Amino acid sequence: MNETTPDPLEQLRERLSARPEGEVRTGTVVGFDEQRGVRVRLDGDDPQAPRGTIPRHLLTWAAFEDPSEVVSLGERITAEVQGVDERTGEVALSARACEDEALYRHLCRTRRGDVVTGTVAAVHGFGVFVRLDGEPAHPVHPGTGFVRVPELTWSPIDHPEEVVRPGQRVTGEVIDVDTYQGEVVVSLKALQEDPWDRLALGEGDVTAGPVTKVVPFGVFVRVGEAAEGLVHESCLGGRVVLEGQEMRVRILEIDRRLRRIRLAPAF
Repeated sequence: MNETTPDPLEQLRERLSARPEGEVRTGTVVGFDEQRGVRVRLDGDDPQAPRGTIPRHLLTWAAFEDPSEVVSLGERITAEVQGVDERTGEVALSARACEDEALYRHLCRTRRGDVVTGTVAAVHGFGVFVRLDGEPAHPVHPGTGFVRVPELTWSPIDHPEEVVRPGQRVTGEVIDVDTYQGEVVVSLKALQEDPWDRLALGEGDVTAGPVTKVVPFGVFVRVGEAAEGLVHESCLGGRVVLEGQEMRVRILEIDRRLRRIRLAPAF
């Protein structure tokens, strides 16, 4: 009886399904690639065709000049699967993700939807680092918790320091666990009431609020606790409006799905 020749495409599919993203794999360092990083023969790989690669930036949290300073040929290594090239079967790995065992355990036991509390460790224009209660020390960042700017508050802000300060205690909801950066991504906004739910205004209503921003195409006016609407420049008739000025406006349109309000002056 003739044996059926294995389908190479099916073999590749089986290979990919055996290495989903986030899985931790072990292997042996078999080479260095100046452009791509460290070559790894994962346990179970064909010895003649190692498929694992650790990019330089995912090798370790520590600074280094050459990968050979961090690992050596024949060294056993543990790494997390970051992705798989479906065309070649190449497995992209992160040894950095598993380097700090305490940090990795911390990330693995944290789940989306968890409510966490911590202390603000650093405030930057790009976001806020939080030292979460019970967390291990992060090898690079001042805390394992990170709050992106849009997740700080429902209110419009120019800088995170308007909302939080170092040393402040905060509570938020976990919206992601990022082993790539070694972070627990937290939303403070998720535990706050959405002010749009309390917006009682409707189309045709007249109200007043401060001008929050002047832009080339018009002005934004606050018409609720954290809701702003746009008065287009074509509606201003050449009138000069300054930031902070109180302005009476009429609601022309409210799009709650897109969270947009169109206004006109009610002079």
